[in-house]
Amino acid sequence: MRGRQPPTPGLRIVIVSWNVRELLQACLASIEASLAGSDLEYQIIVVDNASHDGTPAMVRTLYPQVSLLEPGRNLGFAGGNNLALRQIIASEGEHSPYILLLNPDIKVVGAAIPRLVEELVAHPELAAVGPLLRYGDQTIQSSRRRFPTRATFFWESTVLDRLWPENPWARRYRCAETPETVAQPVDWLVGAALLVRSEAIVRAGLLDERFFMYSEELEWQARLHQAWGGIRFVPDAVMIHYEGKSSEQAVAARHLNFSQSRLLLARIWYGWRWAACLRIFLRLGFAYELVSEWLKLRLGHRPELRRTRIAMYRDLLRTL
Repeated sequence: MRGRQPPTPGLRIVIVSWNVRELLQACLASIEASLAGSDLEYQIIVVDNASHDGTPAMVRTLYPQVSLLEPGRNLGFAGGNNLALRQIIASEGEHSPYILLLNPDIKVVGAAIPRLVEELVAHPELAAVGPLLRYGDQTIQSSRRRFPTRATFFWESTVLDRLWPENPWARRYRCAETPETVAQPVDWLVGAALLVRSEAIVRAGLLDERFFMYSEELEWQARLHQAWGGIRFVPDAVMIHYEGKSSEQAVAARHLNFSQSRLLLARIWYGWRWAACLRIFLRLGFAYELVSEWLKLRLGHRPELRRTRIAMYRDLLRTL
């Protein structure tokens, strides 16, 4: 006589979308294909952040089984995900299913979603797991991270990083010394695709909505570590990430959101004095970029691009 089989874990998939209708449609199709051969019970929840490209109509017409939430305004990444997370936790309690946060510009490859669930089921000490991400041209996207030190804030994704891209602080932050082909524990993962244990969310709390975009998944995963346990990178689960298709619609806003989020994280972790020093450094970096673009314009190099960038850096210096 066979022993009693453990119950099939449930899965909720949350996608926050803004003006990427075609990519979202492809994402939803890839999710259904990934889960077609599995016995996972799942529900997809799309939060539409006030798109004006027909996204809600597409979801209602082609995917009526998908739960569509329309807050009527752009809540950002943290706010949009929290809207769905509150609904899931309120309706299903502390014992709600596993929750996959997925960007709309993700295409799931093969059985990547069941593979992630399998990993989280097999390792109850883990708070979250994430896949290997590839760009549309199949090159690997760096998605593994250590928690940033004070030096990281100056040397990663700043003008110094562009001038010295292989600097040791950024390399350590990106786990560059270990191969992407090996499953490994990490401090945190890029939030484009993250499967999280629901009990860990209940303990750690929701995403911090002071972060409109960027750094919110970093701060959240630090709390998930403290509340539950580790986070693991699972390279045999693969997803394609057509990165930045939402944020590239507003490039200046993307730079501003990224910088403001970094300053907020610095203030939360290290205090306002240190964050004030970082703000001065970031402004100096934007000033350097402004002068560089002005000199290129004077030399006649791609004048329309240079004028656009000059306007952007002026706005950043006025706003930050």
